[in-house]
Amino acid sequence: MLEALAKIIKVLNSETDPWQISLAVCLAMVIGFSPLASPHNLLVLLAVLVLRVNLSTFLVAWPLFSALAFALDPLFHRVGLALLTAGGLLDFWTALYNTTWFRLDRLYNTVVMGSLAVALAAFMPLFLLTNWLVRRYRVHIRDWIAKLPLAQTIKASKIFAVYKNISNLGGTA
Repeated sequence: MLEALAKIIKVLNSETDPWQISLAVCLAMVIGFSPLASPHNLLVLLAVLVLRVNLSTFLVAWPLFSALAFALDPLFHRVGLALLTAGGLLDFWTALYNTTWFRLDRLYNTVVMGSLAVALAAFMPLFLLTNWLVRRYRVHIRDWIAKLPLAQTIKASKIFAVYKNISNLGGTA
């Protein structure tokens, strides 16, 4: 847990572009919300590897969104059920069900459909919010936090030692 916190602090204080951090969080949300064995997750992993997203942020955010997904499963079920039983979409879902990809991805399952729909609907708002938060942190909050007595205490603690180890600031050559 301390290493994950240290990685997040390192990323926030690095020169990584905010959009790389934001996109990593959003892609982690898509994978974390949907079942791991879904083929669309392979596309997301490919996007993570091809696009210049921050891999540390992705790897820390993924399990967080996976844990959140368990709490949101009832919501995913309701959204998926509403989408799959919508009267005007029945012919569309039937045609998709006759394709291999749709059945392989199990999008006929209400939780799978709902989790993907919620993740896609939340993608852009989360991207914009995360991007804004990272920028705000770097401009207004980083220096203010460094001056707090609590920050001075943390610098003397194990969390900061782990952070220094990870960021290679610990004096090792």
